[in-house]
Amino acid sequence: MKKQKALGALTLVLGASLLLVACGSKSGGGSDKTVANKDKPVVFYNRQPSNSSNGKLDMTTLKFNKDTYYVGFDAKQGAEVQGKMVKDYITKNISTIDRNHDGIIGYVLAIGDVGHNDSIARTRGVREALGTGVKKSGDINSAPAGMNTDGKSGIVKDSKLTVGGKTYTIRELASQEMKNNSGATWDAATAGNAIGTWSSSLGNKIDVIASNNDGMGMAMFNAWSKKNKVPTFGYDANSDAVAAIGEGYGGTVSQHADVQAYLTLRVLRNALDGAKKGVGIETKDKTGNVLAKDTYAYRANERSYYAMNVPVTADNYKDFMNPTKTYPDASKQLSTKTSPEKKVWLDIYNSSDNFLGSTYQPLLKKYAKLMNLKVEFIGGDGQTESNITNRLGNPSQYDAFAINMVKTDNGSSYTSILSR
Repeated sequence: MKKQKALGALTLVLGASLLLVACGSKSGGGSDKTVANKDKPVVFYNRQPSNSSNGKLDMTTLKFNKDTYYVGFDAKQGAEVQGKMVKDYITKNISTIDRNHDGIIGYVLAIGDVGHNDSIARTRGVREALGTGVKKSGDINSAPAGMNTDGKSGIVKDSKLTVGGKTYTIRELASQEMKNNSGATWDAATAGNAIGTWSSSLGNKIDVIASNNDGMGMAMFNAWSKKNKVPTFGYDANSDAVAAIGEGYGGTVSQHADVQAYLTLRVLRNALDGAKKGVGIETKDKTGNVLAKDTYAYRANERSYYAMNVPVTADNYKDFMNPTKTYPDASKQLSTKTSPEKKVWLDIYNSSDNFLGSTYQPLLKKYAKLMNLKVEFIGGDGQTESNITNRLGNPSQYDAFAINMVKTDNGSSYTSILSR
C-alpha cells in the first residue's frame, strides 16, 4: 500500500513538471507563476499590423492578449513634418531652385513600400504639402505615378505656388516603388539606379528629390544629387543623412528613435514585472525614468504608442549627430530585484535595413542592458515572413516577444505560433 502511494505521488510530481514545461517559461517580477506562450507580452514595432491595401488596423492581432501593443511613431504627423519641410525649402530658395528657369519646380519621389502605412503616409504628406495630391476614395492617392513629364498623370496633378508676386508650377515628374528583383522593398540600390534613369531623361528639370526614407534618399544623393546640387529630403535621421545635411542634403525627419526603442522594451518590461502600463513612460519609475509628454502619444483604441517627429534641417542638424544616444530622462538602470533578467525574442524584418540596423538596434541593445532584458536578435531577409517565423520554433524558452513583420498583413503568422 505504501509503495502504491509513493508511486502515485511520484506520478503527480512528474505530471506537474511536464505541464510546466509544456505551458512555457516563468514570467513576471520573479514570480513562480508559469505563463503560457499565448499569454506572454508581445510588442509589434515599426510595422503596424494592418491591411496593406487600405491601411485599416488589424485589431485582431493588436488584441491578441492583454499585453499586446504596437510601438511606432505618428506617421501622419511625421508625413506633415516632411511635407512642410520640403515646401518651406522651396519657398525659401525660390529664386535659385528652378534649375532650368522654366517656371516649373519639378520633383521626383522615391516610394518605399506601396503597402506600408508609413510609406503611404509619407507619400501623401509630400503631395498634400505641395498641392500635387489627387483624392481617391476620400484620401490622397499614394500610388506611384511613374513618369509624368508632361503633368498629365491622373494619379498626381500640377499645383501652383506664388512667392514674391511670381507664380510657379509644382510638378511630380516621376515616382516609383523602390522594390528590387528579389521582392525587397525600401531598397536603396534600386533608388540609386532610379535616379540615374530619371536624370538621364529629365536632366535639369529635376529641382528637388523627396524620399520615403534616408536609405533611399542617401543612395540618390550619393549617386547624383550631391554632385548636381539638388536638395534631397529623406526620413529617419540616420547618422549619414544628418551628417550629409552639411554637404547639401536638404533635410530629414527624426522619428524619435530613442523614444521608440525605449517604448518597445519598456512596454514588455512593465508587463513582465506586473507593473502598471504607464510606469517609466507617463509616470516615473523608482529610478526616475520617464518620457516627456510631447515626445509620444498613446491611443488606447488602437493599443498603440506613437513617438512624435521632429524636422532636421541645416538649422538644427548638429543636435542630431548621435542618433544612437538614449533618451536622457529614461536612461537609468533598473534594479534586478524588482526587474529580474528575462529573455526576449526580437526580430528585424530585414537585416540590411539602414534605419533599423544602424539606429534602432544599437538603441535596443543599450536599453536592454538598462532594463535587464536578454534580447535575442533575429535578422530577416526583407522578403519572406517564413525566413523569420521559422526561427521561432520554440517560443517557450522566451518570456516576451518584439515583432517587426515583413508585411503588415502578417500578424497572424506570429500569433498563431504563440497560440499552439
